Amino acid sequence: MKLLENIRVIDMTNVLSGPFCTLHLAQLGAEVIKIEVPDGGDLARRLGNVPALNKDLMGTSFLAQNANKKSVTLNLKTEEGKEIFRKLLETSDVLVENFRPGVMKRLGFPWEEMEKINPRLVYCAISGFGQTGPDAFKPAYDQIIQGLSGAMDVNGDERLHPLRAGFPVCDTVGGLNAAFAIMAALYHRERTGEGQAIDIALLDSIMPLMGWVAANLLIGGKAPIPMGNDNFTAAPSGAFRTKDGYINIAANQQRQWEDLTDLVGLPELKTDPRFQERDTRKANRKELTPILEEKLTQNTTEHWVEIFNAKAIPSGDILNLEKALTSDQIRHRETIVKVKEPKIGEIQIFNLSAKFSKTPGSIDAAPPRLSAHTEEILTQLGYSKEDLQTLKEKAVI
Repeated sequence: MKLLENIRVIDMTNVLSGPFCTLHLAQLGAEVIKIEVPDGGDLARRLGNVPALNKDLMGTSFLAQNANKKSVTLNLKTEEGKEIFRKLLETSDVLVENFRPGVMKRLGFPWEEMEKINPRLVYCAISGFGQTGPDAFKPAYDQIIQGLSGAMDVNGDERLHPLRAGFPVCDTVGGLNAAFAIMAALYHRERTGEGQAIDIALLDSIMPLMGWVAANLLIGGKAPIPMGNDNFTAAPSGAFRTKDGYINIAANQQRQWEDLTDLVGLPELKTDPRFQERDTRKANRKELTPILEEKLTQNTTEHWVEIFNAKAIPSGDILNLEKALTSDQIRHRETIVKVKEPKIGEIQIFNLSAKFSKTPGSIDAAPPRLSAHTEEILTQLGYSKEDLQTLKEKAVI
């Protein structure tokens, strides 16, 4: 049995934050029905680095986030579309959307109306700033939230600052937060029988991830200093040059630091007043790094990783993306799986990262072609083939 078997999710989301949320629900066995506008569907269908796939409405951005889902096209600006949507609401457990605040109300489906149609419904609205507040109605993309959250302020170094993360971290975290909240709301419903509305803001979602950095300011009164690849909590902790590249070292404990000095041939640093204690090492990291790198550059990254890890000093290579995606550990964990799309062929996408012992998640179907399941779902709702033809002629589906 799948963890979310017999749970039906109406997915009205586009691009990333919402689709990433519903992807997790779909991988756990929920029936996720992706509601798309008839003219082109999710914008992500046209986003990616393969023009032919974009033209075919199967862009790589869409393929990355929409496995296991069903696609239904529906024009909610028509009365017929609204009636179909009401029937879907009656038969569903969850609705997720990532419109700007107020869009569902303008479509005729504010939360108060949906709750009347289905009191057991869990409704999750994802937006940049949330449904309320002075910024609620401002447009927002991931990079805007990265800037307004302070995330860009804690990245980079004295040469490159502010600096955005290299992937849409705010969208992604917002989607994870939404999935977590929906699961909690479903658990509440199991105990009480009642649904509820959830308000997820990307801005709210990303800021707690900076908890340690923010605590230094909120509690300790110290603003962050952009430190690039260095870890502000300890030294030596960051990226260091080797003979053939770079190595990440995180000697965060005193014992690890002392063992490291022996392994690189610098035991005298253990009693050097600049580096003897954790806080003084942090204060003098700019003096410490070149001393260590003079030794580290005498051998390869592989050499140092092997001897450091053998001594329980956390360290690792700094892989390019291709090597990271194909590493032995990733293969072993089945973090990436292959699924066959009828026209494209075999594609590789991410599997559910949580490993359940009794109800494992899985990728069972390729991302859907636009409107691939409209007939199936509407037939379940009681519409005949003649009805479907009429709805197509009226551009409702």
